[in-house]
Amino acid sequence: MYRIGELASISNVSKRTIDYYTGLGLLQAQRSDCNYRIYSEEAFNDLKFIEECKKMHLPLEEIKRKLEIKKSKDIRESEVEKHIDGVTSQMKQLHNELSTILPLIEKLEGQQKKELSNKLSIESTALMQSLLILTS
Repeated sequence: MYRIGELASISNVSKRTIDYYTGLGLLQAQRSDCNYRIYSEEAFNDLKFIEECKKMHLPLEEIKRKLEIKKSKDIRESEVEKHIDGVTSQMKQLHNELSTILPLIEKLEGQQKKELSNKLSIESTALMQSLLILTS
């Protein structure tokens, strides 16, 4: 269990951001006897998930929907289909962005080109492994 300052510290997110997410219902907190907000390990994991989604430029409404689906015990096929459609759309967007970035990387020289190509390769491998797990 974490107080807001502790959660902010271990997750590298400001207390204000955590407060904002709590107000939006993205994070859940309990109250201590002294009326402090206490966040569980689940809230910590939710916060990590939110930050990952934000890196993908997802709006907070979409992130909230994804959290609700993730926590739902009664998942409907239509909700899963919507989720898959969203992932597919994001993959298409990433493909388009890569189509723009790859020619730029090719114009670079030396170490910079090598480093960026390696970084892209590592990220691509992780994505492919995730997709293989999803489709297995």
